[in-house]
Amino acid sequence: MTELARIRNFSIIAHIDHGKSTLADRLIERCGALTAREMTEQVLDSMDIEKERGITIKAQTVRLNYKAKDGEVYTLNLMDTPGHVDFGYEVSRSLAACEGSLLVVDASQGVEAQTLANVYQAIDAGHEIVPVLNKIDLPAAEPDRVRQQIEDVIGLDASDAVPISAKAGIGIDEVLEAIVTRLPPPKGDPKDPLRALLVDSWYDSYLGVVILVRVFDGTLSKGQKIKMMSNGAVQTVERVGVFQPKKVPVDSLGPGEMGFITAAIKEVAQTKVGDTLTDERRGAESPLPGFKPSVPVVFCGLFPSDASEFETLRDSLAKLRLNDASFQYEMETSAALGLGFRCGFLGLLHLEIIQERLEREFNLDLITTAPSVVYRIHMTDGTMEELHNPADMPDTTKIARIEEPWIKATIFVPDTYLGSILKLCEEKRGIQVELTYAGTRAMVVYRLPLNEVVFDFYDRLKSVSRGYASFDYAVEDYEEGDLVRMSILVNQDPVDALAMVVHRSRADMRGRQLCERLKDLIPRQMFQIAIQAAIGGRVIARETVKALRKDVLAKCYGGDASRKRKLLDKQKAGKKRMRSVGNVDIPQEAFIAALKMGDE
Repeated sequence: MTELARIRNFSIIAHIDHGKSTLADRLIERCGALTAREMTEQVLDSMDIEKERGITIKAQTVRLNYKAKDGEVYTLNLMDTPGHVDFGYEVSRSLAACEGSLLVVDASQGVEAQTLANVYQAIDAGHEIVPVLNKIDLPAAEPDRVRQQIEDVIGLDASDAVPISAKAGIGIDEVLEAIVTRLPPPKGDPKDPLRALLVDSWYDSYLGVVILVRVFDGTLSKGQKIKMMSNGAVQTVERVGVFQPKKVPVDSLGPGEMGFITAAIKEVAQTKVGDTLTDERRGAESPLPGFKPSVPVVFCGLFPSDASEFETLRDSLAKLRLNDASFQYEMETSAALGLGFRCGFLGLLHLEIIQERLEREFNLDLITTAPSVVYRIHMTDGTMEELHNPADMPDTTKIARIEEPWIKATIFVPDTYLGSILKLCEEKRGIQVELTYAGTRAMVVYRLPLNEVVFDFYDRLKSVSRGYASFDYAVEDYEEGDLVRMSILVNQDPVDALAMVVHRSRADMRGRQLCERLKDLIPRQMFQIAIQAAIGGRVIARETVKALRKDVLAKCYGGDASRKRKLLDKQKAGKKRMRSVGNVDIPQEAFIAALKMGDE
């Protein structure tokens, strides 16, 4: 067990692409945790998808031993956190396990939206913060300007910020010294009853469920019987170890230490992230303050493109759920797409990554319905329901009012593109809260309805600002909105997979776009097909797919006009009959293309 004064627990926080994982690589290398042969780029990003996209999705931890200039050997527990807004809950649980943070800011880009969001989370968690200016070797780096910006925008003293280049390995020793001298050691008493925070859990096919813990009080050792305070389940600890970054077994973990345990648990669902572990016999009186549980904000349906793959999809979702407890799913059926699942995600990137993992790791071919958010429907009889799927919307006569979630969005953008960003936010029904400047960059804060953001806001934000705008949001509250359900009818039959909840002011435009898109996608049949967008019984947009016609007059060479008329009338009657019994099959590609509808 390490002496408390020689332990430092810290996380690295920053905006996307400011160099968190690269700095983690250099610290691991400098402390000799891995040999030069074992080092790879982004050691802690273990998933293929993380390496390919160059983003961190899961927070990872590693224990390093560092010999400081004063000759003492310190134990450093490092948490590398994600920077993307969808994985903010990963950040919040990493911060709950640490006492300090390294705030990494790109010396050429300056403070970005997620830098702010993450640093405020760290301040709320009571962290000591050491600013680090990364990428100082770039020709565009302006360390002095960025120092000033950190002071102006965040209000942190940045006079002693550490200038480094994680890629080139410049200033790494100074960072390590700053961690040891400027960050506080953890507090705790090994004699107190055990209290350990469950930071993360994942499934390992050999060990069962592996639990990442941070011990605050008491000792956690092999063979000990522990109790989960949220559900009272009792387990016997089989293995105790630390990541260096390879798994290394140890006898016990004391106060301030981070490590992992296994206890023959079969399901990750039994290990609630944020739970407190205590000793079964000598239990702690109160649990540790947990952190924000992850709440799904975006819902969509996942259906296999081949109906026979439904069982495979069910098994795949169950396996993925073992490693990512933040997404939820339940079964649903659709008349158009058959059997599938309604899934809840933390955001669009989360949705995209789950979808990509399903397709890549389990070889599935999937159809995703249009993403929607959770609406609260207040009924006339005083009850309240949550609506996840627009197709399940109750009868309008029974609805008193509908509330939709609103978010507070913070956007950082160079002055040049400010006009187009403001126009985009106004288009999306946004309400401006504040507009301030830090140098030549504007910081805009808007309140926006989440269902407008879910659609294509992020892509359009990037395109109107040439990729220079950075965006972060937090869900604030629910507000009443003039919302209606828009259904799409093909040949008078409603297609449930294309139903969506829209604001009344935008319904006509959305309906027109969707009908035009479907007209080009649905193949022509022997009879004419009407594609309509409707709100209740009122049709707001219509397009017609023309019928294919057989030339019935080919055999008439001249002759009386009544003969031709007779043949045409016969064809017309046949088409009329066909239309009433004909079935329009919408091809899968048409669904996918129609659902990818942006505001073009």
